[in-house]
Formats: sequence, structure tokens, C-alpha cells
Amino acid sequence: MAGRLRAPTGRYGGRSAQERQAERRRRFLDAALRLFGDGPGYRGTTVAALSQAAGLSTRQFYEEFRTLEDVLAALHLQVNDRAERAVLDALASARGLPPAERVAVLFHAYARDITLDPCRIRIAFVEIIGVSARLEEQRLARRARWIDLIRAEADAAVLRGEAAPRDYRLPAAAFIGSVNGLLHDWSAGWVDATLDEVVDELVRLLLAMLRPEDRRPGAG
Repeated sequence: MAGRLRAPTGRYGGRSAQERQAERRRRFLDAALRLFGDGPGYRGTTVAALSQAAGLSTRQFYEEFRTLEDVLAALHLQVNDRAERAVLDALASARGLPPAERVAVLFHAYARDITLDPCRIRIAFVEIIGVSARLEEQRLARRARWIDLIRAEADAAVLRGEAAPRDYRLPAAAFIGSVNGLLHDWSAGWVDATLDEVVDELVRLLLAMLRPEDRRPGAG
């Protein structure tokens, strides 16, 4: 398929073409979340199956997307955007809290949002892996965005005297790798722990990364 088909224009049923298009796109993405995240998975889903699950036609699919990979790309961004909004909202409310409490609030906001629906975990940490060079580039770009957010918070903590002065690029990358790996393994059933236990362990890891050297147990 060289490109998307042109969708009809004009008003119908009291709704504009843009409103109808947004509704169709939402229905395709909602259906894909279920099929990719809790059904046969991205690799086991066809355009016909997705269209049927959305209650739409394959022609309508090609009016919104070129390929199923486009759908997966959109879902991956949607899941990450939701989690990022949750973290930024929590950050605004956590200003002024002690470091340990602030870190806990921020990471619990992230974990609560991305694990609220198990399908989101599968999209973020399982289905997106190994699909194509394009999606790998998108995955790494979003990962870099999370790393930048953690670095910014770490740098702010340094200015407040709550974290050791250092370049936090590598520690932030290592932490994001731990988040991805542990949440993937937890969602796959390979980790015998509750979600709260997983989150608490990751919070301890982040706090240890930020803690100034002279405040660590046994120091000085």
C-alpha cells in the first residue's frame, strides 16, 4: 500500500469529517491495544482482524494508516505520552517534598499509569521490540526522553544539595534500562513479586543513584 486512502470530507450525522476521522482512529487504536496487548499480539494480528475488532472496514483502516506498523508506532507513543503526563503532573504536586518522598511520588505515578492496563505494559516493553529499524529508532528516542527527564531532576537535586554533583547521563540510562527490564520481566510472570514490591525496589535504586556519597551508609 503506497499511502493512505483519502477519507470522505464534509459533515455527516452532525459531525465534521475531522471528528469522524478522529473517532475512527480512536476505535482502531483501542482495538489494537486489545489485540496487540492482550490477544495474538502485533505479529499475529492482520488488518482484517483489527478492522473487524474495531467495527470498521479495511478501507477505513487504509484511510487512517498505511500499515499495522503505523498503528503499533502510534500506540507506543500514546502509552509513553500518557505516562509522561502522569509524571509531570506528579512532579508539579511533589515540589517541596523531601527527596525520598518526591522520588517515590514520581515513580509511583509512572508505574501506576503504565501498569494500570496490562496491555500498555506489553506495548511499551514487549511488542515494540525487534519490529523494524524505524520502531527501534522511535523506542530509543522515547527512552532518551525519559533519560533527559531523570537527568534534569538529578541536576535540580544537585542544586538543592540533595544529590552528589556528577554527570547523571550514564546513571539515568542504567536506571531506565532497569525499569524496562524489570517491568518487562514482571509483566511476563518471570518475577515473583507484587507490583508495589517492584516499584519500591526501583525507587530504592533511583534514590541510591542520587544520594550524595557522604550520605551513603558507612560513608565517612
